This record gives sequence, C-alpha cells and structure tokens, in this order.
Amino acid sequence: MPESNSAEGSDRSEEQVSGAKVIAQALKTQNVEYMFGVVGIPVTEIALAAQELGMRYIGMRNEQAACYAASAVGYLTGRPGVCLVVSGPGLIHALGGMANANMNCWPLIVIGGSSERNQETMGAFQEFPQAVRSSIYGRPGACYVDIPADLVTLQEKVNSIKYKECCMPPPVSMAEPPAVCMAASVIRNAKQPLLIIGKGAAFSHAEDSIRKLVEQCNLPFLPTPMGKGVVPDNHPNCVGAARSRALQFADVIVLFGARLNWILHFGLPPRYRADVKFVQIDICAEELGNNVRPAVTLLGDINAVSKQELASKKSLPMNYYTVFYHVQEQLPRDCFIVSEGANTMDIGRTVLQNYLPRHRLDAGTFGTMGVGLGFAIAAAIVAKDRSPGQRVICVEGDSAFGFSGMEVETICRYNLPIILLVVNNNGIYQGFDADTWEKMLNFQEAATSVPPMCLLPNSHYEQVMTAFGGRGYFVQTPEELRNSLKQTLEDTSKPCLINIMIEPQSTRKAQDFHWLTRSNM
Repeated sequence: MPESNSAEGSDRSEEQVSGAKVIAQALKTQNVEYMFGVVGIPVTEIALAAQELGMRYIGMRNEQAACYAASAVGYLTGRPGVCLVVSGPGLIHALGGMANANMNCWPLIVIGGSSERNQETMGAFQEFPQAVRSSIYGRPGACYVDIPADLVTLQEKVNSIKYKECCMPPPVSMAEPPAVCMAASVIRNAKQPLLIIGKGAAFSHAEDSIRKLVEQCNLPFLPTPMGKGVVPDNHPNCVGAARSRALQFADVIVLFGARLNWILHFGLPPRYRADVKFVQIDICAEELGNNVRPAVTLLGDINAVSKQELASKKSLPMNYYTVFYHVQEQLPRDCFIVSEGANTMDIGRTVLQNYLPRHRLDAGTFGTMGVGLGFAIAAAIVAKDRSPGQRVICVEGDSAFGFSGMEVETICRYNLPIILLVVNNNGIYQGFDADTWEKMLNFQEAATSVPPMCLLPNSHYEQVMTAFGGRGYFVQTPEELRNSLKQTLEDTSKPCLINIMIEPQSTRKAQDFHWLTRSNM
C-alpha cells in the first residue's frame, strides 16, 4: 500500500495542465462567471476551458457587442465580465466597448491573444488578480490582459501552478467628517434643494440609504437615465416630469454618483442658476470639481457617504422630518391619525400617510387648536364599537397639547388605548433650549424678556399621562422613539403618551416642491 500511494502521488506531481485551463481557473478563482467573445486562434482553448469549469461563455458575432455585453455584466453583478478576443482586428473591434466601459465606470476585463513570446517573459498567470482588482477598485473600468499564443497551449505541472486567492471586494471609502457636516449645513439651509441620482449610486447599491435620505428629509430627486430605479420613478418626490424646471430653479444640487457632462448640461447656465451650489459625491477624486466649482466635495463610496449624510441628519436634537420618518415606518396602515399644531400638523400632512377614507382628523377648515384629544377620544370610541383593534394615533404639537391636555384623564378613565405623540420644540412655531432660556432670565423676568412664542423648555408632558395611570415616555433620539413606539403599538392595555424632544428652532422645509409648479412661472 505505501508503494501504491507513493506511485499515485508521483503521478499527480507529473500531471500537466494547459495554459488555457490555468487562465480559466484563475478567472474562476476571482469569481468571474461570464465570458463573451468571438473565438479564434489562440483564444478558443480559453473559452473551452472556461466552459469546462462551469463559466458561462456566450459567443457573439462581433467583438464590439461582446465587449458591451461583458461590461454590462460588470455593472449588473459588481464583478467584471470577460470579453475574449483575438489579436489585431479583434482587439480593435473591442476598443469601443472598452472606452464605453471606462466612461460608464463599469468593470471589464478584455483578454486578447497575441503572437508567441520567448519563454523567458512568461509568468503572466499571477497578473489576473491584479486585473480583476484594477477593474473594480476605485472608479471601475476596463482592463486589458494580453495572452501570448504559446502561453495558451503551454503545458505545465499542476503542482507548479499557484492561483492567487480571490481578491477582496473593493474597500469602502468614506468622506471626511468635516466635509459631511458642511454638506449637511448647505442642504439644511437650501430653499430649493435637488438630489441628482446617477448610475454611480446604482453601482454602489445605495438605494436603501438614498431613499431614506429622500424620505427622511423630504427632498426632491431627479434620476439620470441609468440612475432610474435607485429610488422608484413613481415616488412622490421624483421630479422627472419637471426635469428642466427642477434643474433651472434649484439653489442647491447634490450629485450622488452623477457627472456634470452633456447629459446634465455641464452644470452651467442657462440650464442652471448662476448661483447654484453643488454638493458633489464621487468615488473618483479626478471627477470632483469638473466643469464647476462645487460648494462641497465628498470623496468616497456613494452608499457609504449617503449613510454618513443620513447620520448627520440624525444628529441630535431631532427635527420634524426625522420624527415623522420613524413614526411612519411603524404606523399600522389602518390606523386613525389625529393631528393638530402648527408645524406639527403641516409637516405631518406631507409625511404621515393615510390609506383609508375617514381615518384622518385635524384642525380642519377653521384651523381650530384644542380639537386633537377630543377627536382622538371620539375616534377611539367609534373604533372600539365598529372596528376593534384599529389604533388611534394623536400627533400633537406641544402648544396644541396644552389646549386640552387634561383630557388625558378622560382617556385614562375610559382606558382608551390612544397613542399620543407630543412633538415638543419648546414653543409655538419655535422655542429655545434650556441654556438660552436661563440666559434670558438672567437679564429680565420672563414677562419682559421671553419671546411670546416660547414655552417652558423640556416640559415633561409624559408625566401628565403617568399621573393618571397610563404609560409615558420621554424620548430624545431616533432609537428611543422607535423602541417606545414599538412597545406602545404592541400593548393595547393602556393609553400612552410619548414626549418627543426636537430641535427648538426646527421648522418646515421651505421647498415643498411649490417651486416646480407652473403657478410660479
């Protein structure tokens, strides 16, 4: 037996493998799955070897189309497709696809056969990982690998071949935090902001984070042709139907993986305002500042940077849009929504969604404050009789809550499982934080120094509810808000009040898309 094993081991050590199979295996090891091409000497053997390993080979009729197809696979999968061509005319035909891949920033590997070379110059096997890495790292693009004919047919001992491990996914780079803060400030102060979503965002798989940014901040967006679908075209914030007007009147434009080339009119007047501010996000440093001078540049992966933008929007204290975004995520589709207040009611109308008729009650035509808790009690009584299980969500500004806050006792007396959300900005329209409040009182008494719209900072309205036996929460962060609302929705045994602290100076965003309507022309 030992002699037999020794003989088998010796046979394996002498086993030979062709250069074509080594090339195919090197590609397979790099998780390259698709190959397109027009075969001929000397690359036919590479296509056959690829098929033997389970790779998909699609024979095309022209190298140009093959190269287009391979580059599209790179865009769709994130790993480069391979275009297999012969030397001379074959490679020349592929140049159009290579140029297109570079301009589109799509990963692509073109493998071309060439004449035989002296054996001293061999050793190109280990270049495959570098080719794959070069095609997907940084800004993706085309890579060309030249394969000498004698390398394809060369036979080598199997145990002499060493395959590189599959290269790691591209490192995810993030923008510098000060630049993110500056970008957030520019967007926050915009009157008519616009997001332009390019195919760089699609390649980066940034759809979830960009959609959250759009919805959380109520931002209009415009997709480029291949940026379509990152956020659905039927999203209410999509302004594709008013493209020209959106570009012309926006005062701040955020470019998510979109380049200011001919498709976007180079970012120049008269298609844009002369004083428009651009916030440019791109993975390629060379692209930043191309054609225009941006107000802010963010160098990094689109998905990572958009998450940084989201994080900056979640900075404390929260604002109205942050609050309503997290509330909307959890609201039952069949719930009653009662709303009153100034900014609270106005902004809530645009963010909190209703799906059934007669399930929304607010200040109405007369704009009456103080109706909220009475409306909520009525809705809870009717729901209990006619549709048990439907929840009543009463969204109140802190000022509005003060008009009929003692009806909390009524709610608790009848044990109505109403959820009261008090959006607390310490005032009517706007208030001040506790530090500013204390400083004002240091100069004069409240009646002469405190602005009329201010209320007592950080009032614990939730304690009104707990005083009568209900549940109360005082929340200051998105996580606290999500957790308290989740617990409250799961518990129908008691009413609840969630006191939600937001930025005292938080206001309604100025844009509201009115600048995209014909009435302003």
